[in-house]
Amino acid sequence: MAISVAAAASSSVAVIAPRVPAVSTRCSAVPYLPPPRSFGRSSFTVPLKLASGNGGLHKVELMKTRASSDETSIDTNELITDLKEKWDGLENKSTVLLYGGGAIVAVWLSSIVVGAINSVPLLPKVMELVGLGYTGWFVYRYLLFKSSRKELAEDIDSLKKKIAGSE
Repeated sequence: MAISVAAAASSSVAVIAPRVPAVSTRCSAVPYLPPPRSFGRSSFTVPLKLASGNGGLHKVELMKTRASSDETSIDTNELITDLKEKWDGLENKSTVLLYGGGAIVAVWLSSIVVGAINSVPLLPKVMELVGLGYTGWFVYRYLLFKSSRKELAEDIDSLKKKIAGSE
């Protein structure tokens, strides 16, 4: 009797256990990406177009990219000395530190709020629609017509003057 129970249990385990396929299957929702290549000179390809000419088909480059010889490089020593001079020229260093710390806390809190909003069903999509509507209104109000673009430029200039303190 004990042997038949053990045999029945082992046979039921064999029936219940799923069969694992020998070949791995790909999910059709994820596109196939080729294996990454090294970022050497040979990894960048130029789009080519076949063009017919006198001698048959010729490959024609659609886009040529050249490195500019007048690239600007950032001198880190100059940047650091400039920042030190500006820091030494400040009178209220504690105020700057307070504003900087407040900005960091504000970014942290806003990321928490955005994460909470993102977890509520349908609310992210509603927020996207609100953003899309506001973007459409902004384009219509400020960017579509020449006179409104001038008005926007004047508003930006006046805001720059207020921030800089020259107004």
